[in-house]
Amino acid sequence: MSTHTFQAHRPALTTTAPAPAASSPAAAPAPLTAAAPRTPAASAAAAGGVPAGRDAYAHLSLTRTVPKEFVHRASVAEVLLTDWQRTGEDRFTVSAQWPRGHSFFTPIAGYHDPLIAAETIRQSGLLLAHTEYGVPLDHSFVMHDLSIALDPAHLRVGAAPAALTIDVTCSDITRRRGRAASLRYTSTLRRDGHVLARADASCTCTPPAVYQRLRGNHAHTTPLPLTAPTAPQTVGRTSPTDVVLTPTPHPHTWQLRTDTRHPVLFDHPVDHIPGMVLLEAARQATTAHLGHPTLPLTLTTTFTNYAELDTPCHLQTHTTTPTPPGHHTTHITCHQNNHPVFHTTITTTTP
Repeated sequence: MSTHTFQAHRPALTTTAPAPAASSPAAAPAPLTAAAPRTPAASAAAAGGVPAGRDAYAHLSLTRTVPKEFVHRASVAEVLLTDWQRTGEDRFTVSAQWPRGHSFFTPIAGYHDPLIAAETIRQSGLLLAHTEYGVPLDHSFVMHDLSIALDPAHLRVGAAPAALTIDVTCSDITRRRGRAASLRYTSTLRRDGHVLARADASCTCTPPAVYQRLRGNHAHTTPLPLTAPTAPQTVGRTSPTDVVLTPTPHPHTWQLRTDTRHPVLFDHPVDHIPGMVLLEAARQATTAHLGHPTLPLTLTTTFTNYAELDTPCHLQTHTTTPTPPGHHTTHITCHQNNHPVFHTTITTTTP
């Protein structure tokens, strides 16, 4: 199937059995030599009850994830979204689920990792661009900025996975050939009716030929050799495989560490360092800078250039004072080849 002409057709969760065809001698089935035994389920179906097999569940509303291709994940396990629907002009409701435990977005002192909210926002934008704004699956996406503010009162890990509804409004939409080329989307995440987070993001959608011209030789670069990780406990991690920073001799300065074998941060092959890796690096640098565990409350990031895999990236941190009691605001900047890559401001509290 050509991705250029791909259209999503969502099957209804509740199905209705087709009306029986009009009887005619030509269409009548040949009689069986022996009558097949009637099972209780078959008898129920004949009597108008729920039939056996897959149709037995047609009356239920079953939860499933959206197709992984819509959110640019190779692993089904990394898909956080479960459904979506249009609620108005450029307005949508997306549903999502956060597991109680995740292999990478691990809980922090009983709270869901706030960065799983950032990944949820990222996936929501991709989903709507593909399904509601006609962007083919082979297009590349670049996020330009992301801001999110969270309420820790509704981040607590409960006795079941967290079920979320996300109200999304799209704006500043530019179109080429009838499909979106760029858009901004604002989101309100709710859990059990309570506002858990508010977010704002923008992205562009680039056709393959244009993307290849933009990236040039960078599309075929070899990643740097893997560097030694910073001690996991200093960046809020327990495993060195999840550490994305390498120490340097300079104060409050780290080199970005990119392990392209990481099953979550590098879910599939890419020709640059993904934005979620940069956000994780900013979070880890904040924890290392402050010297104690942190729970992000707000995060504002601007991405200015691609982060290349074959050249060292360096992050620097500094704090802003004053801040509200119990809060810390940290600024993180990243440069590569003397060019800015991204800037993040994170406000945190101690969990």
